[in-house]
Amino acid sequence: MWNIPTEARLSQIPWLYDTDHIPAQDKLIYLHFFIGNCDWYIAEFDGKDTFFGYAVLNGDIDCAEWGYISFSELKEIKVGGWCEVDCELEKFWEVKKFCNIIKSAT
Repeated sequence: MWNIPTEARLSQIPWLYDTDHIPAQDKLIYLHFFIGNCDWYIAEFDGKDTFFGYAVLNGDIDCAEWGYISFSELKEIKVGGWCEVDCELEKFWEVKKFCNIIKSAT
C-alpha cells in the first residue's frame, strides 16, 4: 500500500459503532483509499484491522454499499503485480460528510 495512514491519523477515526446514531449521509469520512476506479471511504475503525465505511467498486455507484473493510486486505491488493491501493494524503483529504462525497460522485 502506498501512503499508509499514520497511527496519529488512524487514532482520529471513531471506534466501530460509535457513529451508529448518525444517519449515513451525515457520517464523517476520515480516510479515502483508492485504486483504479475503486474507492473506500472510512467512517469508523476498531483500532486493529476493521474499518466501517462505504465501498464503490469499479465505479459502480448503483451497487456501492456500507460495510466492513479489512485494513490488512486493502494493504494486500495489487493490480498487475505492482499497482497498489493508495490512501489519499492528509494535505489533499479533508474530513467531510458522506453526503458531500456522494454529491461529487454522481
